[in-house]
Amino acid sequence: MTIHEVLEKYWGYKQFRTLQEDIINAVIDGNDTLALMPTGGGKSICFQVPALINEGVCIVVSPLIALMKDQVEQLQQRGISAASISSAMSHKAIDKTLDLAVEGKIKFLYVSPERLQTELMRERPKRMKIGLLAIDEAHCISQWGYDFRPPYLQIATFRELFADVTCIALTATATPKVAQDIQDKLNFKSNKKVFQKSFARDNLSYSSILEEAKEQKLLKILQNIKGSAVVYLRSRARVEKTTHFLYQNGISVDFYHAGLENDIRNKKQEKWIKGETNVIVATNAFGMGIDKPDVRVVVHLDLPDSLEAYYQEAGRAGRDEKKAYAVALYNLKDLAELREKTLQSFPSIDTLKRVYQAIGNYCNLPIGYGEFDSYDFNLAEFCEKFSIAIQDAFHSLKRLEEFGLIQFNESYFQPSKLMFILKDKKLYEFKLTTPNAQPIIDLLLRLYGGATNHNFVRIYESELSNHLKLSINQVKNQLLRLQELNVIAYQPQKDQAQIMLLTPRIAHENLPISLPKWEIKKNNAINKIEAVINYVTQKMRCRTQTLLDYFGENYNVCGVCDNCIERKKEAKKLAEENTDDFQKIKKTLSNGALPIKILIEKLGLKDEKHYLQMIKTLLKHQVLLHQEDGRIVWNE
Repeated sequence: MTIHEVLEKYWGYKQFRTLQEDIINAVIDGNDTLALMPTGGGKSICFQVPALINEGVCIVVSPLIALMKDQVEQLQQRGISAASISSAMSHKAIDKTLDLAVEGKIKFLYVSPERLQTELMRERPKRMKIGLLAIDEAHCISQWGYDFRPPYLQIATFRELFADVTCIALTATATPKVAQDIQDKLNFKSNKKVFQKSFARDNLSYSSILEEAKEQKLLKILQNIKGSAVVYLRSRARVEKTTHFLYQNGISVDFYHAGLENDIRNKKQEKWIKGETNVIVATNAFGMGIDKPDVRVVVHLDLPDSLEAYYQEAGRAGRDEKKAYAVALYNLKDLAELREKTLQSFPSIDTLKRVYQAIGNYCNLPIGYGEFDSYDFNLAEFCEKFSIAIQDAFHSLKRLEEFGLIQFNESYFQPSKLMFILKDKKLYEFKLTTPNAQPIIDLLLRLYGGATNHNFVRIYESELSNHLKLSINQVKNQLLRLQELNVIAYQPQKDQAQIMLLTPRIAHENLPISLPKWEIKKNNAINKIEAVINYVTQKMRCRTQTLLDYFGENYNVCGVCDNCIERKKEAKKLAEENTDDFQKIKKTLSNGALPIKILIEKLGLKDEKHYLQMIKTLLKHQVLLHQEDGRIVWNE
């Protein structure tokens, strides 16, 4: 099939979006490719379409279990074979999934970067026909990025095993320094291609408002801007408190955060997507995999840690390309807290070592053991047991993760899944020789027949319990016994936080964390916070221009942000007060840009001081602009 036939067959679209076709063709032609595309720009299609055109499995490296799960489910719903490997899976389940990839029965295999360090993932892919290596959230490979993850550095070593396989790296947010770092760290070949879609969103109006009564201002915004909305806050308690306030004031609202059970989160998300709830108040746990085009406003009641995060979250507004708004509400206390919390998020190295030692003891791991084993983890219980402040423990877990020592999934839910290993004649023979197992096997085949087709399918132990008249624990024990006998691969439900050591346990005093590296990370985080503070507090420069400059893109002015609108008002007032002079300057520049000296001469030397002052005022309000060559141009 052609790429257009693939697009229409599996996605139902007749045309690609801007840049998608160019990126896809570059990948098909064998070029290592970096695709920089804003959130909602359709990044996934850029590697999924060429992977379907090429022979072989596409290995996709992705940092988040929830993101992998979401993409695998979407592909399966389109009739495309896909699977993921995560720390929550049993060794048997991982082994079986890799076998299916070797046999060519899986087209997309999603793995975490940590998984690439295992011997199994270094050896088994050598038996696969690999058609493409796709690196999602590629900014994670750069220490200059806002979400650096050391395990991403292992991808280059993995690539060396498959030197002829084309690589595509994708990210929604990367500064020029990060973009170059991605290419270097992934060992892009000389025929590499880089595509960057403009970060500009012409339909999105950015605003930043200094406001003490933030909840009241939020209420007014939601009353004035009709339609779907997202409100972001940093803490779960404030999410619920703000939701209650809005509900009390007649807003159709619900809340969402990682502390809720998975089914409840899904129901809340579904109601909002269907329009049954207008406003969702959430932490940054909300948004992944959500493609709701008609969001009219995104409000940040708390400021995020970086402009990358802000751009991604604000960018969930207006994906239907109709007018939408991104509003940041802040007060001076918020700015002080943001700086303070950034410093607090870097505990001392001694605290890190103490927390790491406690993790090993909590999981009962001797020195030299525990690599890639996953454990249920209760943060409150952990802190109480080892007398560690929750704030110190939480930040330490995050930093230990960044240093590639652990993987910490703060909120994780995986439903029970099952796949038959024995099939047809061998399964029939097993039932004859093990009659006690026949009732549960027959019920599994009747309820979950898809489990025989090389797929893990979701099962419900409660449903099996009702049919078999057994307790849920008895059902689980029977399933685990069938797994021991190699009849099935069974993954029991997990709904607790998970922690995994990415190396054998190290003596805490030998942790490979140096003070210079620690200071670099700390300064990088501080610089990102200051960029956020600069964005919200500056009152003259176009907001879109500020954001795009951060991402290395030259941009004029948007004309629709709060600062641009205010400048237009000032320019209009100036024009009304100085009509003749205003029109004279405009007419003089009507044929193109001029150096300021020549512009003054054309306006009349006798009024030089007057016009010079007026030109400075117009430049301040960006009615006039300085070009790179120093000439002045009219900007209206």
